[in-house]
Amino acid sequence: MRHGKRGRKLGRTASHKKATMNNLATSLFTHGAIRTTRPKAKELRQVAERLITFAKRGDLHARRMVLRRIRNKVVVSKLFDEIAPSFSDRQGGYTRLLNLGPRRGDATEVCLIELVGSERRADFADTASDAEVQDADAVTEESEAVSEPEEAVAEDQVDEEATEEAVEEAEEEPASDDEVVAEAEAETETEVEEKDGEGEEKEK
Repeated sequence: MRHGKRGRKLGRTASHKKATMNNLATSLFTHGAIRTTRPKAKELRQVAERLITFAKRGDLHARRMVLRRIRNKVVVSKLFDEIAPSFSDRQGGYTRLLNLGPRRGDATEVCLIELVGSERRADFADTASDAEVQDADAVTEESEAVSEPEEAVAEDQVDEEATEEAVEEAEEEPASDDEVVAEAEAETETEVEEKDGEGEEKEK
């Protein structure tokens, strides 16, 4: 008899295979497309389309049946509120497989499995989208534009601090011998003039 022969074992036990399919389905509903090996994608297609059929029903029992496979409540809400309504006019065939060729290293056939209507680039799983790259470039340009004025302000502050230090050093430097002599002569002259002025007042 052929009992237990249906489907692909994927080199796993039954519980391990079920956990793998649950994780792949969660990633598929989260991102809209994932890249995996061809045997896993074919097994995932059966699980994902069954879950979408449950989500199209939309009742409490269907939600509980989906939560048995997908434990992330945010992803389940997205499945029931966004993904399932988009397939209301479609009777099956909710996913698409795109062959990507052999994988380097072990030459395993790799394919992209995606939800119909949420087309992605072939290298979806490895690279960011053009919009994300543009956003990242814009952020870097803004940060560079902000950093340049800050550097200029820092240089001005350094120059001001240097001038202040030079002034303080100049004030603290002792006067030379010539300056001391000139100050002494000026003081003696003022004293002599004051004495002469006092003598003239007394004679009067």
